[in-house]
Amino acid sequence: MKHLNEFLIYIYKIKMYSQNTIDAYKIDLNQFINFLTKELMISIIDLNKISKKEIKSYLLFLSERNLSEKSINRKLASIKSFFRYLLKQKLVKSNPTTNINGLKIPQKLPRFIQNDVLFKVLEHNINDDWQIIRDKTILELFFSTGIRLRELIFLDLKDLEMEDKILKVVGKGNKERIVPFGKKVFESLVKYLKFRNKYISRDLKDFPLFISKKGIRISPRTVQSRLKKLFNKVSLNEFTPHLMRHTFASQMINNGADIRAVQEILGHSSLSSTQIYTHLKKKKLKEFFDKAHPHA
Repeated sequence: MKHLNEFLIYIYKIKMYSQNTIDAYKIDLNQFINFLTKELMISIIDLNKISKKEIKSYLLFLSERNLSEKSINRKLASIKSFFRYLLKQKLVKSNPTTNINGLKIPQKLPRFIQNDVLFKVLEHNINDDWQIIRDKTILELFFSTGIRLRELIFLDLKDLEMEDKILKVVGKGNKERIVPFGKKVFESLVKYLKFRNKYISRDLKDFPLFISKKGIRISPRTVQSRLKKLFNKVSLNEFTPHLMRHTFASQMINNGADIRAVQEILGHSSLSSTQIYTHLKKKKLKEFFDKAHPHA
């Protein structure tokens, strides 16, 4: 479909979405088009024929196939974005997704990694193997800044300001933000950078901050597999970079950090994304109350 391809080019070149996000949009919108043509027998040559009725029918169709509320909402969000684009380009007269709301999702508190587990991992296998030094530096950075895996992968040497102890991070939507780090990260970086400068490919000297054993930018898969190995040596706990992000945010909120400051550091566009961590604090306070108060 011509308009779909144009939309995908638009979100790549103008919106600067990641390839993973673009692929997800493509899948979601192709599934919607297949539903219209095969289930409802609607030709999509004239996009003005698609109304609220068809959108709601599709949501019902997805619900009957036991998709989660989160998956249905993501597909609806893709359709909404597509029609906003079509309206902006004057390819449709109105947006049929207007006032169609997503499904209410039962709120789940984010999981996080306990401090004693993290400290055990960081203190284990202290040696001069440069890859382990790199891995522990990455772990310290996840723990102390809450940055996303993709953000870490694309850090360059120029994004690191050691004197001021800050990182310049490019997040979702190509938005740049400043992320501070502390003494532990600083010490780990100093140690790692000595090895990085030794092993990096000559033509990449000023570019990737974190490199693989081949001397090139480290891959997301390498980061995940290497850090999982560190955790498996001392703990059976599940590890993902996003768990580290949850851990950072939970620590900040529980220790009294201003929620808007945490929002800024995490790069959340909406405060509501950060507010979920305040529920963890409430839960923790309730646990203390139940244990300590005689009338609990």
